[in-house]
Amino acid sequence: MTNAIVSIALFIFILVLIAKGVRTVSQGEEWVVERFGKYKRTLLPGLSVIIPLFDRVAYKVVTKDIVLDIERQEVITSDNAVISTSAVAFIKISDPVTCVYGVVNYSIAVHNLVQTALRSVIGEMSLDSALSSREKIKTKLRDMVYSDMQAWGVVLKTVEIQDIQPSDSMQKAMEQQAAAERDRKAMVTRAEGAKQSAILEAEGRLESARRDAEAEVALADASKKAIMLVRETTDNPDMPLQYLLGQRYVDAMKMMASSDNGKFVVLPADLQEAVRGMLGARKQN
Repeated sequence: MTNAIVSIALFIFILVLIAKGVRTVSQGEEWVVERFGKYKRTLLPGLSVIIPLFDRVAYKVVTKDIVLDIERQEVITSDNAVISTSAVAFIKISDPVTCVYGVVNYSIAVHNLVQTALRSVIGEMSLDSALSSREKIKTKLRDMVYSDMQAWGVVLKTVEIQDIQPSDSMQKAMEQQAAAERDRKAMVTRAEGAKQSAILEAEGRLESARRDAEAEVALADASKKAIMLVRETTDNPDMPLQYLLGQRYVDAMKMMASSDNGKFVVLPADLQEAVRGMLGARKQN
């Protein structure tokens, strides 16, 4: 009876040892085995055997891509503007041994490293550059943290800027600045329009004066030619002057007739004698 109990106990003990010695590693994982507290080997996906009581699985490392959310944080740019930004990092453990023995907690380490590097990259940029250069921030951030993460056995596959925008106070200041810029452009446009209008008006007056002068010259030339023709057709030296005065007299009568206040226009029966009379009076004077 005693031998049977011992045999059963020994059989159970052997089964337990076998169960503890045979390990199945899932795809996408690698297990780090220690023997008496020292690294022994790494179990790859599949069926593996370890020595019970001597070996133990110390770490189970996920070798699939890991997504780390970088929480929103406020960053001061080079021109002292405050912006709020967040990111997401995609990492992969390339060396499980270095990952578990090179840093206490690789997830926290990577998170803090990316967060600090993001503040540093944006801090070297102006507000306008930071808001419009996501690809540039991404490239510089990856170059800055790549070597440090590689020393921990972690590869940074990519990092994406989820959101980057000015703080609430900065947004209000930018809106006020944009409104002021719109007002300034409107004032410049109105001033430019007034300037062009004044220039066109001045040019119109100049052109009108020039044409009036040309008309006066043309009228003077016509009067000169008319006087010369009259002089050629008569021996009376006073006839050209009578002609000129008569023409002026007729023009004055026309203006009086076209006036709103003019009701009647009385012309002398003998216009020529009237002009001759005015000419004689002028000679006596």
